[in-house]
Amino acid sequence: MSRADVISLLYIVAFSLFIVGLRMLRGPRTAVRGNQIAAVGMAIAVGATLAQPGVGDWLLIVIGVAIGVAVGVPAARSVKMTAMPQMVALFNGVGGGAVALIAVVEFRAADVELPLDALIPLLFAAIVGSISFWGSNVAFLKLQELMKGSIRTPPAVNGALLLIAVALAVVIAAGSESELLFWLILLSAGALGVLAVVPIGGADMPVVISTLNAFTGLSAAAAGIALDNTALIVAGMLVGASGSILTKQMADAMNRSIANVFFAGVGTGATSALAAAGGGGTARSTSAADVAIQLSYARLVVVVPGYGMAVAQAQRAVADLATELEKRGVEVLYAIHPVAGRMPGHMNVLLAEADVPYDRLKEMDDINGEFARTDVSLVIGANDVTNPAARTESGSPIYGMPILDVDKSASVIVLKRSMSSGFAGIDNPLFYDPKTAMLFGDAKSSVADILTEVQAL
Repeated sequence: MSRADVISLLYIVAFSLFIVGLRMLRGPRTAVRGNQIAAVGMAIAVGATLAQPGVGDWLLIVIGVAIGVAVGVPAARSVKMTAMPQMVALFNGVGGGAVALIAVVEFRAADVELPLDALIPLLFAAIVGSISFWGSNVAFLKLQELMKGSIRTPPAVNGALLLIAVALAVVIAAGSESELLFWLILLSAGALGVLAVVPIGGADMPVVISTLNAFTGLSAAAAGIALDNTALIVAGMLVGASGSILTKQMADAMNRSIANVFFAGVGTGATSALAAAGGGGTARSTSAADVAIQLSYARLVVVVPGYGMAVAQAQRAVADLATELEKRGVEVLYAIHPVAGRMPGHMNVLLAEADVPYDRLKEMDDINGEFARTDVSLVIGANDVTNPAARTESGSPIYGMPILDVDKSASVIVLKRSMSSGFAGIDNPLFYDPKTAMLFGDAKSSVADILTEVQAL
């Protein structure tokens, strides 16, 4: 067996592990093992790539790997679950930036004019990689709340930037060898990435992260075609395809097009028409003891987790409360909105971490029909995904987005630190509904207090 045959065999093994790992990511019970299997596959793919003839400069490779390990491993091990969306955005941006840099290096290093079957994928990788890098960094800054302001960019400006990048790429593909033009491509694509993501917030952010993730995968696949690197092609296509499918599913769940997500600017933090008119309501506060009585004598309780539960790390306390209620014959279900939290699957991961049975987690389409027979909906830090304005206020920026119909329950308990708006920056009329009561405070402490009161009954 030749060296080339061994390398091909290693690639096949690696790709098989990628696919098996990706399949196991579909459920929380197998996700961790799937991640480990895919990581082993990537290690094999890297080894096979380094075994390619012509790979040299080992000192530089070792230094690069050492820096990556020194930065990536501690960061991944120490990150809090609440900061995971930021980390996903940041790591995704690193991938897009790496692809853009590879494109620059390959273009500059070419001694002769690159053939079109390599040059066109290289230009595509440069454009999409630069968009992903800069867009992901803006998403990180917004999720980390380091960037709170926003600007609305006319769609024509973004369209013009994309047109400039594509036009410059056509000039290079037609025969120009100007490095300045190549840098201008990266600059215009980067500006497009920044201006496209800056206005976006609220429930749209998970869709943006998923889209940028798909962009990084597609750009990596294009770079793989240009470099004739099988590992980059296959891994990039798997990331690009899965990210694209996830983006489409989330956009469908929000009843919006992907173009609308990127150009509507929902959740910019600006005062909405609803917020301006929402001053007529009065919220009613309650106590842990009253909540405990309502929950203990209910037949069906639906827990609606949101980002507030993640921030307070209240998932274990919520699971303990549910267990106590179930001992008393109360049925407890969990309503999961597709974009709850700040990234896809955020709530599922948290609740799985607290050993909540997966069959108790109900997707939006499955749980909305249950709210009419629900005695108590316990909303924990979920704001935008429960906002009835999405159904009733045509002037609201979230109008048309499917929500969890908690307002159809017999009563609603909202656990929240204050009356401040959610990530979308708009008021929530659910808080002023006569059948809604607010329990203010840290979610974890509030749930623990409720549990104590339930146990005392």
